[in-house]
Amino acid sequence: MNNSTNHKINQVTEKTLVIGIDIAKRKHYACAVDDRGRVLHKSFPIRQSAEGFTTFYEQLLVLQNKHEKSEILVGFEPTGHYWMNLAAHLTAHDIRYVFVNPSHVKKSKELDDNLQTKNDVKDAMVIAKLIRDGRFSFPRILEGIEAELRNGASHRASLQKELGIITNRIIRWTDRFFPEFQHVFKDIGKTGLAVLEKTPLPEDLREKEVAELLPFYKEV
Repeated sequence: MNNSTNHKINQVTEKTLVIGIDIAKRKHYACAVDDRGRVLHKSFPIRQSAEGFTTFYEQLLVLQNKHEKSEILVGFEPTGHYWMNLAAHLTAHDIRYVFVNPSHVKKSKELDDNLQTKNDVKDAMVIAKLIRDGRFSFPRILEGIEAELRNGASHRASLQKELGIITNRIIRWTDRFFPEFQHVFKDIGKTGLAVLEKTPLPEDLREKEVAELLPFYKEV
């Protein structure tokens, strides 16, 4: 066992309330365990809303007081973007959180009962016990210009993907209904889009002069 794993295991002491959370779109599930993996509170739901997060925080304080824990460590799989609002709420209340690898969750479920199907209630407990065992990673929180750059890069990549999908649809459509279009427009730019919007089919161009069409396209 390397020093990094030892360091992570040492994050969980007898005074730590460990919370494993299974992230979902509208409702998460959380399970509380102690440093020995004993379940202190079976899985309970957390609504994905400000009110739901406030209720969750209040539940954490109750559990912390009931079991005489001095600190809380929360962990979850960084699934999509659904964890981000919860993470922001935890940060606002100075509660530490860590990430659990989805592949580790899957393997742990296989070892427990060879059941790989999705089960929000059970997954929360599996995640909590992985945290107890030091099987987690610390998140790198980007702020300021770094956060803006990452968000900008992510948005740009998303737009490029959408553009590629739309471009491929246009190419398939013109291949079928307007094959001459691609001989004239190698790249689908502003003028090409104007042509497709105003005259999407070859018959729309029949018996029309260029001088007649140009003002028509400039309307786009």
